[in-house]
Amino acid sequence: MGTRRTFLSASIAAAAVASAGIPAGAEQLGDRGPGKPVKPQPPDAELKQILREIDHRRIEAIVRKLASFGTRHTLSSQDDPVRGIGASRDWIFAEMSKWANENMKVELQSYIQQPAPPRIPEAVRITNVMATLRGSTSPDRIYVVSGHYDSRCTDANDFTKDAPGANDDASGVAVSMELARIMSKRRPEATIVFAAVAGEEQGLHGARHMATQYKAAGADIQAMFTNDIIGSSTADDGTRDPRTVRLFAEGVPTAETPAEANTRRSVGGENDSSSRQLSRFVRSVAVNDATGMNVRVIYRRDRYLRGGDHIPFLEQAYPAARFTEPNENYAHQHQDVRVENGVQFGDLPEFCDFPYIARVAKVNAATLWSLANGPGTPKGVRINTSRLTNETDLLWQRGTEPDLAGYEVVWRETTANDWTHYIDVGDVTKAVIDLSKDNVFFGVRAYDKAGHRSPVAFPTPQS
Repeated sequence: MGTRRTFLSASIAAAAVASAGIPAGAEQLGDRGPGKPVKPQPPDAELKQILREIDHRRIEAIVRKLASFGTRHTLSSQDDPVRGIGASRDWIFAEMSKWANENMKVELQSYIQQPAPPRIPEAVRITNVMATLRGSTSPDRIYVVSGHYDSRCTDANDFTKDAPGANDDASGVAVSMELARIMSKRRPEATIVFAAVAGEEQGLHGARHMATQYKAAGADIQAMFTNDIIGSSTADDGTRDPRTVRLFAEGVPTAETPAEANTRRSVGGENDSSSRQLSRFVRSVAVNDATGMNVRVIYRRDRYLRGGDHIPFLEQAYPAARFTEPNENYAHQHQDVRVENGVQFGDLPEFCDFPYIARVAKVNAATLWSLANGPGTPKGVRINTSRLTNETDLLWQRGTEPDLAGYEVVWRETTANDWTHYIDVGDVTKAVIDLSKDNVFFGVRAYDKAGHRSPVAFPTPQS
């Protein structure tokens, strides 16, 4: 593929600056041409139908069933038919197996976790339940969504006391299962994995095993989302925010190498990790009337003193992020079920907001379906830094999707949170943009014949 050389007139530049609400004469994006404003990607007809099929009553039934196992502690019974981690594992597997077909395979991924004191005092079997919906045209490109089905009470090592874990994290498992049910009847272009993992409360062990297995196999995981504590819209003071979900997305990558850190310190990119690009994509496809939700991106890997199953994927340099409710009530997390001074403690189903969980499921569905049916994130994106110039020379590898139509170069002010402008450069692998790489941040995204767009890839310098 060739090179697209793009020059923009001053009149076009002025018009685009004005449309973006930037004062005339300001240096934002320069006077050489800001291109077209970046806009959200609306849901297509099939995605709208998927969103209509998400049922809060089914989600409620899943949460209540998981809570009924008494405890789902990782160290609890593996073979009791009605109580403990084994009973809940078997029920999840049986339910997901109902939806298995020639395109979706359901399996148990088990291993023996060796002692890891203090929370794993002795060797224990940990099992992930995974439903893999194989893509039709790009099956090697994979997107993962998960919730953890283990639970805990006040004492992290108490595996006998009741720990219903309705919000933390039957809610997240319910989202994964409901999406598996709905999407199993369809055929996305890329592969989607719907997972329920164990060992989270004891140290993220199940997710870590999954991530390392994928890495060892050379899997192309282009996004991973964990839904953890997405069950309530009510804060501890009683205020409600039923239309917001938080998305935690790290800046400086967990797996960053010393060489990558040196480059970042030189040219920037603290706000342009693959996870941050993923968060921008989520907002572009999932904040709309079809989901009825706002996604509040939090520029952190996770909350203070907490961690989730996206972290093991970040450790393997996979893009990953965490969905969590907007305001947490700690009386309903990691607590023995009890009443003190008239206050009910414990993670009980009665404190869940099931229509809210369904709306979070819609955010996940919009994201996963848009990712799996659009082009993959461009690879090998570089910015030429071999000479001093006021132009920007970008290059990348062409994707292999059969319906790939072309690429867009996007950019924004270095102080802006999200991409603001783009130029369609066509089906090429190089582009020269008449804007200085010293003044703005650039990225590249792909689009297909139906108009679906990929997440943005942030370039690395090539001298």
